[in-house]
Amino acid sequence: MGLFDFISADIAIDLGTANTLIWVKGKGIVLNEPSIVAFDKNTKRIIALGNKAKEMQGREHKEIRVTRPMRDGVIADFEIAEGMIRAFIKKVRGGMLSSRRIVVAVPSGVTEVEKRAVRDSAEHAGAKEVHLVAEPMAAAIGIGIDVDAPVGNMIIDIGGGTTEIAVIALSGIVNEESIRIAGDEMNFAIMQFFKKNHNILIGERTAEAIKCEVGSAVPLKEEITIQVKGRDLVGGVPKTTEVSSVEIREALNEAVVQIVDAVRQSLERTPPELSADILDRGVMLTGGGALLKGLDERIRMETNLPVHVAEDPLTAVVRGTGKVIENLNAYSKVLIRNRRY
Repeated sequence: MGLFDFISADIAIDLGTANTLIWVKGKGIVLNEPSIVAFDKNTKRIIALGNKAKEMQGREHKEIRVTRPMRDGVIADFEIAEGMIRAFIKKVRGGMLSSRRIVVAVPSGVTEVEKRAVRDSAEHAGAKEVHLVAEPMAAAIGIGIDVDAPVGNMIIDIGGGTTEIAVIALSGIVNEESIRIAGDEMNFAIMQFFKKNHNILIGERTAEAIKCEVGSAVPLKEEITIQVKGRDLVGGVPKTTEVSSVEIREALNEAVVQIVDAVRQSLERTPPELSADILDRGVMLTGGGALLKGLDERIRMETNLPVHVAEDPLTAVVRGTGKVIENLNAYSKVLIRNRRY
């Protein structure tokens, strides 16, 4: 490897609503941090990002704003997202920004305007060449599925902002269902539950911790009770309350039902030959949402299909995007085509 190759290594990015993961060609995953930025409200200068910014979340003063520039899997705040991408790339490149090629994973339901925003951000962050790949396709490649084969595979990738459901065959997506119901929506449902049922205000970080600890899609063998701290909506003072995993499951149920319905819709649109393949091979769950207790079991019960949770589902998309950047020519067919106007 020459000096120029080292200075401008190709990188792959899973630009997620909840987390950003970066893969550097020849090195593998080098960064996995929350997609959160803390910046000065007056100057828009980035103060912290990733894990450091997450620690500030909900604790900032009036001069600082902590935000997530990604919403529902796409860029919501262009300027801050660009700064975040640039800072993350700089972090993994040891201060050097130049990258010849960047492959970015995006939701399959992304619009032309949203694609352009991602491309522009990556180019402004120093990329000479930007390619996009659909998240479910990247996830399938990441978990070792031969996407080029004339066989149907169903992937359900549940991230922070979107749930991507896709049937893949012959290096293409035969049908896709992209809904903006995923991890964030589940967190919001838990926050609303505490507001309505316990008169307590809790933050997003607390809601996520509750979801990970006791959230489930089916009844647990042993139901759990936990203590939750928040702010009393009536008295305005800090308060602790007890909540059971049964209540949290009830709070999450609407989001789970919407995901299951989307899976059903996708199956209804699948050609019969590919449906037979899915029945044989089963459905693969990837993304952070795949870790919700009993979600695989719930989908299995509702669809009568075998459902498997991928190994290390959180990194499936970036591992697939990494494989694409490692061998761009071999995977050229899976890239999202540029639409020229």
